[in-house]
Amino acid sequence: MADPRRQFLAKMSLGFLGAAVSLKSKEPQEPSQLPPGTPSAFGTGPAVGPEVSPTTFTEAEKLVRVQLTPAERTQAANSWRVDMAALLERRTGPRSVAIESTVAPFSRYDAILPGQHPAAQRDRFVGSNSDPGPLPSSDAEIAYAPVTKLSRWIEQRRLTSERLTHIYLNRIEQYDSKLRCVITLTRDLALAQAKKADAEIAAGTYRGPLHGIPWGGKDLLDTAGIPTTYGAEPFRNRIPTQDATVVQRLHNAGAVLVAKLSLGALALNDIWFGGQTMNPWLLEEGASGSSAGPGAATAAGLVGFSIGSETGGSIVSPSMRCGVTGLRPTYGRVPRTGAMTLCWSLDKLGPMTRAVEDAILVLQAITGPDPGDVSSVPSHLDFDSAAPVKDLRVGYFPAWMKQPPATDVDRAALETIQKLGMRPVEVFLPDWPYGSLNLNLFAEGAASFEELTLSHGVDQLKMQTHDSWPNLFRQARFLSAVDFVQTDRFRLKVCQEMARIFSDVDLLLVPSLRDEMLTISNNTGHPSLTLRAGFVEVYQARSDWAPDPQHPLPKFSPPRRVPHGVTLIGRLFEEGTLCRVGTALERAFAVASDHPPGF
Repeated sequence: MADPRRQFLAKMSLGFLGAAVSLKSKEPQEPSQLPPGTPSAFGTGPAVGPEVSPTTFTEAEKLVRVQLTPAERTQAANSWRVDMAALLERRTGPRSVAIESTVAPFSRYDAILPGQHPAAQRDRFVGSNSDPGPLPSSDAEIAYAPVTKLSRWIEQRRLTSERLTHIYLNRIEQYDSKLRCVITLTRDLALAQAKKADAEIAAGTYRGPLHGIPWGGKDLLDTAGIPTTYGAEPFRNRIPTQDATVVQRLHNAGAVLVAKLSLGALALNDIWFGGQTMNPWLLEEGASGSSAGPGAATAAGLVGFSIGSETGGSIVSPSMRCGVTGLRPTYGRVPRTGAMTLCWSLDKLGPMTRAVEDAILVLQAITGPDPGDVSSVPSHLDFDSAAPVKDLRVGYFPAWMKQPPATDVDRAALETIQKLGMRPVEVFLPDWPYGSLNLNLFAEGAASFEELTLSHGVDQLKMQTHDSWPNLFRQARFLSAVDFVQTDRFRLKVCQEMARIFSDVDLLLVPSLRDEMLTISNNTGHPSLTLRAGFVEVYQARSDWAPDPQHPLPKFSPPRRVPHGVTLIGRLFEEGTLCRVGTALERAFAVASDHPPGF
């Protein structure tokens, strides 16, 4: 069997050290005293890179939290330029290699553990078939209607797509100045798509329940000939030539794109180059991010539905704060081709709607693999809105239900689970440092935007705080590669723990913003459904950003009433079960029909 170390050494001497060797060859060389066939060895190439000293390592040890002895520091410093510095030649050497933004890491993350398989083996979608009732007389009532009703009115030709599109365009014109949730209005495209939809339906061609429904896309989804800005100053004039796969699938379904919606710059929180996107329920606070625009626009009835994205809470958080339904799919179910990459092993695209059935209906249209996303996989969808939920086992963490951020709404939701005949089951996780999994996010994010960081393009971003991307991307360059690998191994252990829990329960009920579960479930790839479960009173505005004593948040007396959502976590690829339970809870909670005052 070939010696892999010897193969690597041979490649190293002929490969990335080649440029340096060629420089060395210009100098007189001593005849080699080594016998023929002697392999290369580490540390025999020329020295490259800047000089370092033991003091350099003394200071660097503070960043990576290791400690060397004085002798070890001296040895490391004396040999760094021949042992390790050449490993950075890909970026800094004379033959540096540019890596296009479309190139994903060769190592791929798979949410399914070895030996596991998605439960459903066939697609099944059984939606509700109730009469949508008469078309409301008020444009506002039409605007707030769920997609399930809008689609039937359009199919029955009681409502035209063109009229519905005008309703949403007019509402955007009326309310966006308060919310700052629209980056680009796609009026001409929307009206053309609406007219086409009406003509097709009149001719007897009905593409399905999204045909003629206006929607908004988070502005990290590429749209051909239409700006896709990532909410960030350096990209505000970026115009793609192709549609993202999700956009193309919604076009194929006959949906009508009315707006590119705001996101926090480069998918962090709710501040973009146009300002902060506000919560329609409480205009003194941000909508939360990074899917801030989809959350605000959907809550305020400016679109029929929207598409958001999540890496570490960007669907869950704005859905909860703005009182909408957010469905974060299983990692790999929805292809991300043509969407901005923040983190290859964490990014997910999903629907944000005003009703649970709307979310699964939209998911049905965008699911399925695409060759442009190496992590997208074939999957199955099994949803029956009328199927019973009795006897389903719902796991919950007892301690979490007693502590913030859990509220009386979360605890009442657990009681509702029991009233509907489901069985609450106490579950537990080991006391591990789950926050350390965020190393994946910071390292991959810094890699994705390496050129923007090193070229100082990030200096153009509005937010330059310690908890915003410019500083985090710069800091991430000092994360240890060894710790990156160890974190990846830790991630597998966490996946195994989640698999253990889901061997005992069918789904989990958790406080939406519990840090541990946001981090865990995004790293393990499990799907989540966030839905409005009630209302709470807040005495102070809330923020995604670290507290700033120089800019205190507004306080309220008397307190303000705002929606509060709970989150269900499902087994991998079992979004159908999540939405079946979510639909039952939505009926029991009976709070989804309330709208933000003033909109």
